[in-house]
Amino acid sequence: MHKFTVLVVEDEKSICDFISKILTSHDYQVSCASTGEEALSLASSLCPDIILLDLGLPDMDGIEVIQNIRSWSGNPIIVISARTLEDDKVQALDSGADDYLTKPFGTSELMARIRTSLRHSNKINSNGLPLLPFRAKGLEIDFFKRSITVEGQAVHLTPIEYKIVAFLAQNSGKVMTYSAVMNNVWGPYAESDNKILRVNMANIRRKLEKNPAQPVYIFTEVGVGYRMVDEDLL
Repeated sequence: MHKFTVLVVEDEKSICDFISKILTSHDYQVSCASTGEEALSLASSLCPDIILLDLGLPDMDGIEVIQNIRSWSGNPIIVISARTLEDDKVQALDSGADDYLTKPFGTSELMARIRTSLRHSNKINSNGLPLLPFRAKGLEIDFFKRSITVEGQAVHLTPIEYKIVAFLAQNSGKVMTYSAVMNNVWGPYAESDNKILRVNMANIRRKLEKNPAQPVYIFTEVGVGYRMVDEDLL
């Protein structure tokens, strides 16, 4: 049976040992790096299935590590950091991180984030489209037919609304920043003001949610972006 490999990038040995112990107990193969340079070297030589990255490294900022790895690898990167400011989260996610977990964290939450990232990274075909329809709590999105149903009933979205929902579903369980959604839907020349995105999201929620004020599909991460509910387990 193939063991998933995890590269843990953390300069505090006690934290690295703690995370390694958790991962090993869940049958992951773990390698550790304590500097940015070592992380880049191991990421290249080991080609890990997923990278857990602390931003506060002694030789370079973790954001630089993310950007470097993203220039040649699409493997999942989860930031694990004591930085709690929204700007730090936004910068990490916009630089290419798949998720952001704030210290201190619980074991169950860490493992859930890892499973989500690995599940997503292994369900994309060579054209970048999901291999299977997205299904979560009665919501189904068929990416090839470009159709959406809720509890079996067709939902009619505008082309822009569909692109927003599809993009979030393809990244389900992960927070997508406002700018990431804007760039994906409207391109690199999207307006910096996210008002148009918020208007579209309000319309989407009216069409998808039973109670738009208490969404069960698309959640707002205040000041950061949106997150689609995680996909149902098969």
